[in-house]
Amino acid sequence: MEANGGHLVAEALKRNGVDVIYTLSGGHIFPIYDGCVARDIRIVDVRHEQTATFAAEAHGKLTGDVGVAVLTAGPGVTNGVSAITSAHFNGSPVLVLGGRAPQGRWGSGSLQEMDHVPVVQSITKSAGTVFEADRCAVAVNAALHAARTPHRGPVFLDFPMDALFVTAEGEVPDPTQPETFAPNGDDLGRAVDLLGSAQRPVIVASTDIWLAKAHEKLRSFVEAQRIPVVLNGMGRGLLPADHELVFARARSTAFKGADVVLVIGTPLDFRLGFGNFGEAQVIHVQDHPDQISTHASPAVGVGGDLATTLDAFAGAPTKAIDARNEWLDVLRDDENARREKERPELEDDTHPIHPARVYGVLRSKLDKDAVVIGDGGDFVSYAGKLVDVFEPGCWLDPGPFGCLGTGLGYAIAARVVHPGRQVVLMAGDGALGFSGMDLDTLVRLSLPVVIVVGNNGIWGLEKHPMKAIYGYDVAADLNQDARYEDILKAFGGAGETVEKATELSDALDRGLASGVPYLVNVHTDPANAYPRSSNLA
Repeated sequence: MEANGGHLVAEALKRNGVDVIYTLSGGHIFPIYDGCVARDIRIVDVRHEQTATFAAEAHGKLTGDVGVAVLTAGPGVTNGVSAITSAHFNGSPVLVLGGRAPQGRWGSGSLQEMDHVPVVQSITKSAGTVFEADRCAVAVNAALHAARTPHRGPVFLDFPMDALFVTAEGEVPDPTQPETFAPNGDDLGRAVDLLGSAQRPVIVASTDIWLAKAHEKLRSFVEAQRIPVVLNGMGRGLLPADHELVFARARSTAFKGADVVLVIGTPLDFRLGFGNFGEAQVIHVQDHPDQISTHASPAVGVGGDLATTLDAFAGAPTKAIDARNEWLDVLRDDENARREKERPELEDDTHPIHPARVYGVLRSKLDKDAVVIGDGGDFVSYAGKLVDVFEPGCWLDPGPFGCLGTGLGYAIAARVVHPGRQVVLMAGDGALGFSGMDLDTLVRLSLPVVIVVGNNGIWGLEKHPMKAIYGYDVAADLNQDARYEDILKAFGGAGETVEKATELSDALDRGLASGVPYLVNVHTDPANAYPRSSNLA
């Protein structure tokens, strides 16, 4: 088709099923906007490019397809780097399109002139510049294909202004299906045999199973083989939290007592003890061979299509069903005991408010398909432990990069993708400061989200450890008297401060029923900052 480069970009997006982009306005990228307007692609504009890129990442996480951020040149792109990095570590399918100073004046000192590609090469699957208008659609089509292909991740393209504004005859190719990689037959056979002989196996199932839409195959597998499952990342909800084979509290007991641990769809990083499960043999299954752990030396590594691998596990002969049922009984007793032990904190009405009490109230008010988002350290560590998830694609957290400030971008995308669901953002008072101006975006675009701020007036995961190490702390205090809800009210939203546990229930009810962005600013006890490492696995 004959069009300027911006319209060719938009045409490629449209043909690939992209119906929304996340952005912050910039003159370098006007032709892309014009192309999107002409094709009814929704433009969601925010207050910081970090938020736009986090929103695109969340869009990819929630849908399993590519989320798209469009960033202006120079600081527009560099402002998105932390979010691109999070997508890289999370394996999230994201396409970031950047503006770029004109190539015809390159080196002359044009506004926001910089070469972005070297900055993002190490945190993307690929990064490049499209210099000719007639190549714009072809490049976007290839980039979307790469972002969708396992192992998924962010892809970056930028376009000089003299490519986007110039009219050319450009090819617009049809979308192509993402590639899949068949697992090595010998590796898969050894993994099936090892698991089949296990008497006390445990499965850790995570994000890439959701992105591969293989959760029904996971369910068939674990039910056929009678294996306990620990869910983390966006694995939460692949099986409902109340399924007889799902264990959230007994994970340490499961890992210590297992003879085989099968980890599917997540790296063997700090969230899983770097792959050290004591005496257990480890099977590491990933969606691509290059994702298999090299530092942990698993007994077997299987890299390839997760649906194919899960089918093979499901059909394997099982030699120890009786032993596995006994193992399940041990873990269920431990799970029940641990849940009972946490009940006093969940029901604690003392003042100041224990952070766990917030979750004790919230859990009773969430729909089964509510999208819950965690953005923070100490306060959100409780969420990772205490919030049960019942449907896939309903939990969002920052992931292993641990970048604060994800929350409002994630919440914006959650409301765009799921306009009819409850969307609840659990934010630390520190984390809210990274992206707080995008409270305006929620109001301006009529995106009702309930934001619960755990306001303990400190950087909880830093203050107490620093004091324990040095006998004092610095750079660890915030203002607990801050009325964060007043910021949202100034933009046209609503909210309130809660200082007593007995006020929590009514406040959350008002927020969930309001139909507008609503912030519940909860004064939590700084003495109860979560002392252990984060459970945001």
